[in-house]
Amino acid sequence: MTAAPVITVGILTAHGVDFEGEFDVAGSGETVRGPASASASGPSILIECGGKRSVHPSGVLLTRAGTGSGSFLIRGVTIGVRFHWERKEDQRFTGSLRLVAKGDAVVAINVVPLEDYLASVISSEMGPGSSANFLRAHAIASRSWLLAQLDTWGGPGERRMRSPSTIRGDGSLIRWYDREEHDLFDVCADDHCQRYHGITQSAVPAVSEAVAQTGGQVLMYNDRICDARFSKSCGGITEPFGKVWQPVDVPYLRNVADIPPGDRLPAYLSGPDVGGEELAGRWIRSAPAAFCNTTDPGILSRVLTGVDGETKDFYRWSVGYAQEYLSALVREKSGVDFGAIHDLVPVERGPSGRVSLLKIVGEKRTMIVGKELEIRRTLSPSHLYSSAFVVDRLDIEGKIPGRFVLTGAGWGHGVGLCQIGAAVMGTLGYSPAAILAHYFRGTSIAKLY
Repeated sequence: MTAAPVITVGILTAHGVDFEGEFDVAGSGETVRGPASASASGPSILIECGGKRSVHPSGVLLTRAGTGSGSFLIRGVTIGVRFHWERKEDQRFTGSLRLVAKGDAVVAINVVPLEDYLASVISSEMGPGSSANFLRAHAIASRSWLLAQLDTWGGPGERRMRSPSTIRGDGSLIRWYDREEHDLFDVCADDHCQRYHGITQSAVPAVSEAVAQTGGQVLMYNDRICDARFSKSCGGITEPFGKVWQPVDVPYLRNVADIPPGDRLPAYLSGPDVGGEELAGRWIRSAPAAFCNTTDPGILSRVLTGVDGETKDFYRWSVGYAQEYLSALVREKSGVDFGAIHDLVPVERGPSGRVSLLKIVGEKRTMIVGKELEIRRTLSPSHLYSSAFVVDRLDIEGKIPGRFVLTGAGWGHGVGLCQIGAAVMGTLGYSPAAILAHYFRGTSIAKLY
């Protein structure tokens, strides 16, 4: 690879897309100027602008008018899809806008140089006030993740075969979520892939400098680009890849204690593994020292974006449910009527304490649910912060608890780089290479372009 590629990012799928900018219509002499809206009619895209209507039989590519400088606006972009911070924003983008029909909906796709995309990802994922070392480390990790995904799955329309992501059995539903629905673009703009809010978040010199200083740099393992996953807070120990997604071993995505070299874990642990119930209980109900165990308002205010800054209890948290609420919630989210919930029993945990298989014991039915994201979605109106939790059954009458309390650790899937931990490392003076070597063991940094 000799130059940074141009990539396609899925921004919004909706029955109608409202946007604003100055565009040339690729392949024709037409233009679109000012506020406009797009809708679908079969495979065609209909654009209304300034009282005029144009029809584009197989979608349309709108390029920036003239020299292509400036930006365009897309209104009503949903961010945090199905997470507890879900909301809509008007967002600005550079590059080009592709509009494609999918059923009766319009898919808005941003066509943008990879390095411009990265500047937004870093600012959207974490606050631009973070240390330069952390911003550079994140740029390398984000670039690696994207290029590894493209290398693994191919481009839009040429997705390669992958193992099934849903396994149904007698009394079980095991499901993991990756990128299988992205058949029209390379990557989505939400937390499901990497958070990308266009230039709405990226117009900060420190971020542009971090991307430029690491231009073309990626993490490598055995001559392959690393699938450099990351989440907000590991909760003190990171989780192996196979516990969250496809059940395979990825050597550089293993369980790592999020502590400085030479520091010790609590005495009851022989290593970074709290997969047993007794160990998980002791670990999660306490708050052991870790890079990501910080309440420093100076660090957090610089690191967390406005949306993420609303969440204060990311390292250790708790949520309580009344019986009536929980049974109704699980019925709504799973589509299964369990009746009254008797128990929530962890069947399998990963080394970080995250539950990968959970047995839901109900009055009418018992079922095993996995993996971690499916569990988080089943037990919350949006998502639990993580699946690293222990369960307390309270106010029991007969076999039926009146209340359940989940006490948990961390925020997100916990695989790979822990963003809060890495941000703290950067503040403490760790270099980008040291940060990445801490979370991605056995990797090296190489320059591709």
